[in-house]
Amino acid sequence: MTRGFTRILVPTDFSAASELALTTARELAERLGASIHLLHVLEDPYSTTAYATEVYGYLPPDIKENWQRDAEAHMATVLTPDERARFKTTTAVLFGSPAKTIVEHAQAEGIDLIVMGTHGRGGVAHLFLGSVAERVVRTAHCPVLTVRGAGTATTATVAASAVAHA
Repeated sequence: MTRGFTRILVPTDFSAASELALTTARELAERLGASIHLLHVLEDPYSTTAYATEVYGYLPPDIKENWQRDAEAHMATVLTPDERARFKTTTAVLFGSPAKTIVEHAQAEGIDLIVMGTHGRGGVAHLFLGSVAERVVRTAHCPVLTVRGAGTATTATVAASAVAHA
């Protein structure tokens, strides 16, 4: 039985891995007639640590607004106007812990598939940095398709085909 994916969330950090995930999501949305919902999560500079001012030094009072405005401007460029209309695209820029915010946003918006890039870190880098994708996979209420950033467009096509025929 094929699962009906109609609302695809693509969290993006504007990296190559996120671009590849968006390519996969576009292919899936085209095949399934699904909408695409883009999300960018900014970590709040004031809540990252109890000692945020010591970590970051002086923070201008409007830094969050500037970050949000920059992220929204970048979000407006990741799909063409035609793609935005064809996929009934929505965008959101939120502050919070990336994995938690992605999962909460997906739940609140009735998302039924999350397609996200992974940087494919291993070893010590993974140990210290963790993996947002891994935490999303463990805690999301819906299926999560991860697309490895080191792959190629062929990887995206194979992944899209596998999910479309699942």
